[in-house]
Amino acid sequence: MINPLFIIILMAVVTVLPRLLPAFIVDRIRFPEWMGRWLEVIPYAALGALIFPGVINVIPDQPYIGLAGGTAAILLSVFKLHIVIVVLGASLVVYLLN
Repeated sequence: MINPLFIIILMAVVTVLPRLLPAFIVDRIRFPEWMGRWLEVIPYAALGALIFPGVINVIPDQPYIGLAGGTAAILLSVFKLHIVIVVLGASLVVYLLN
């Protein structure tokens, strides 16, 4: 039987390596300017892809309520308000429409 501590250490190494290697490699590679701009927008695209399904499923039978809350959050963030104000404003819109 394999020692459970050995398994935990091996799992930690396998998890850490793919996260650490890019940090050391990226500094040495010179990307073209267009690729650098493209890589900069990936976090925003991923965040949008993760958030949007949740927005329209806030209340399953009434997706317009979630869309109204999301729209309120976008409008409030355009004015560069504090994130707490944006979240509270969007929550208030969803609460009032529900």
